[in-house]
Amino acid sequence: MLTALYDGTCVICQSTRGTISALDWRHRVRFIDLQDRAAWQSQFPQLKDADLLEAIHVIDERGAVFAGIDATRRMLRELPLGLPIWLLLQAPGADKLGAALYRFIARRRYRINRLFGKPIPDCLDGNCETPG
Repeated sequence: MLTALYDGTCVICQSTRGTISALDWRHRVRFIDLQDRAAWQSQFPQLKDADLLEAIHVIDERGAVFAGIDATRRMLRELPLGLPIWLLLQAPGADKLGAALYRFIARRRYRINRLFGKPIPDCLDGNCETPG
């Protein structure tokens, strides 16, 4: 079982959650919105708000923490239909390219929200803080 902490104020993050959930026939991934601090902080006190806002985080049953593209790969590995994509992400150079692409999108995710007419959290110079 994996626990994924995602940004529920982000359209891309919500879409990723929806896609993973739809493909998760074996119910191997549980999602928690990082904005719901009470839902995750007592279970994962070692995680910090600032880190969580930069990338999705996945924690496996042993307590290993994966972030960003590594978290995405870890979730895909649990999904039967995710295995082909997981295999592609194992190709030489996929680590660097995947990480760069993930960071590029993650840093602009609130701007992307605007394209979908969604509200964005209060931000200061593009660096958003967890509400509340």
